[in-house]
Amino acid sequence: MIVAIDGPAGSGKSTIARMLARGLGFTYVNSGNIYRAMTLRALRRSLDGRDSAAVLASSREARIEYKGGRLFLDGEDVEEELHSAQVDAEVAQLSALPPLRDIVNAHVRAIAGASDAVVEGRDMTTVVFPDADAKFFLDASAEARARRRFDQGLSDKSFEEIRDNIAMRDDIDRAKSVGALKIAPDAVYLDSSYLTIQEVYDKVYGKILQLREHNGR
Repeated sequence: MIVAIDGPAGSGKSTIARMLARGLGFTYVNSGNIYRAMTLRALRRSLDGRDSAAVLASSREARIEYKGGRLFLDGEDVEEELHSAQVDAEVAQLSALPPLRDIVNAHVRAIAGASDAVVEGRDMTTVVFPDADAKFFLDASAEARARRRFDQGLSDKSFEEIRDNIAMRDDIDRAKSVGALKIAPDAVYLDSSYLTIQEVYDKVYGKILQLREHNGR
């Protein structure tokens, strides 16, 4: 069974996807973090983000694995580095490269295809797994998402700077010619702006159980 979750940055989809993977005993795959890992790899090699050939070559050489729900890049656990301010500033530009999306999507399909999985990102329900067994779109206002990121204390930016960065990234993600952020017609839409994580989880988990019962799984 494939559970696909889309939504903008900071909408809570990563937290919910992790919780679902644990609760269901599924493999967890975060496509956004794979883009961030490719960005981190490029930054570590001092590559110019505008040099698409160099970025793509670096990404093709990368080795991506998930172990215990954590992302390993070239054998190293880099989970704690994926949301640094440096990666935040570059990831949208790099992820807009259509060839890079093909590389990342191949990783996602390979990992998820080996077992039941919860996959999350920007175009999981529309491009990568259009025939997923369960589809969700988690949303939240830019203000709510910025407050969550600010309260995590992982960035040295002000609340206003984080909010503006999120709004800018939303515009970029929605305007992409390939893999744009949009709501699949058959996805369950859920605004989490005023919901707790547990409330969101309960709603999504309950829907998945209904689908599994209906399909006899």
